[in-house]
Amino acid sequence: MSACSHTRVKDRTTSWDPKAAASYLDQREVAWRGWIPAEQDHDTFCIACHTAIPYALARPALRKMLAEGGLSVDESKLVDNVTKRVKLWSDIGSFYGGENAARSRGTESVLNALILASYDAQNGHLSDSTRTAFHDMWALQKVEGDDRGTWSWLQFGMEPFEAKDSPYYGACLSAIAVGLAPENYRSAPEIRENLRMLREYLDRKYETQSTINHAVLLWASTKLPGLVQPERQKSIINELWDDQHADGGWDLPSLAFPRDGSLHSFVRKRLRSDFTLQESRSDGYATALITFSLEQAGIPRTDPRLSHGLSWLAHNQDRAEGLWPSASVNLHRDPSSNIGRFMDDAATGFAVLALSGDTAAVKSEDTVSKPQLASQNIERK
Repeated sequence: MSACSHTRVKDRTTSWDPKAAASYLDQREVAWRGWIPAEQDHDTFCIACHTAIPYALARPALRKMLAEGGLSVDESKLVDNVTKRVKLWSDIGSFYGGENAARSRGTESVLNALILASYDAQNGHLSDSTRTAFHDMWALQKVEGDDRGTWSWLQFGMEPFEAKDSPYYGACLSAIAVGLAPENYRSAPEIRENLRMLREYLDRKYETQSTINHAVLLWASTKLPGLVQPERQKSIINELWDDQHADGGWDLPSLAFPRDGSLHSFVRKRLRSDFTLQESRSDGYATALITFSLEQAGIPRTDPRLSHGLSWLAHNQDRAEGLWPSASVNLHRDPSSNIGRFMDDAATGFAVLALSGDTAAVKSEDTVSKPQLASQNIERK
């Protein structure tokens, strides 16, 4: 990858290149849906946490910045693909078969609802397809055992999206989807019990979660009032500040593994599974996601720590390719390969969200002051 420029520009809005970021994300969405392993039946493709989700959330913000007239061609194809899979839900195959069929079904149900709800949030109308996606999602929510409240989730030992602790990440995404959905969907009586189980699961499993999962929970708490209490929001914010590097960024390896006291988590913070050393410097994904989550939690851009994080992002875009570099914490990847770009995809999407300061694509139906969010409780039984 080309070296990014470290020339300081006072005006942050001109210190990164939205057009290059849009070009990169569009190209990556094309590459993903054209990748043979992503192909699915009925002429559809699977969606991915590392590429499709950041793309769906960030591309609308870029569209606004670039004064584009409507959805890009690639956005439309993604939304059409998700809508088609929702419509054919009873007949269409799961992303994976065998023992992973249920896990892939649970994962997809959450991702479908999140993508469609995020687009509905832009026009203020909850579509029939999104209602159906939520129906499918709730039908797969676990209702028994220690994991009640979450969903079966893909687990390939791949942090931070498809690993042992990823059901927690998925539960946070489901909360974000509900919070984004317009027409006050979160208050629908028929999902009250589902939300209660979701909240209890997130509380019950909180202590052993990775810091990066806590960052996603913080984001979720700003979309779904009452999801966590104010004290916990403050605790997460302090936790994130404590892990910020002197250069303003954060690194994923030290934050991506569960705090379960296991030897596995201890070792993996230092070594990938192929025994290559983890990176210790700030990276695009951790910095972008955490900075974005802190913004969503109401931390003002005038806060020196947040400003420092935004400055890191502004000066670490690869201008030649439009991306923000990040690396796999699982295996040493060729950064120029398709798989080697997955974490760049995620980093770039969230960097756009953090730097744009435009929450149009990730804005819940009503705007409330962030310190009051957790005091507006989801109705409990």
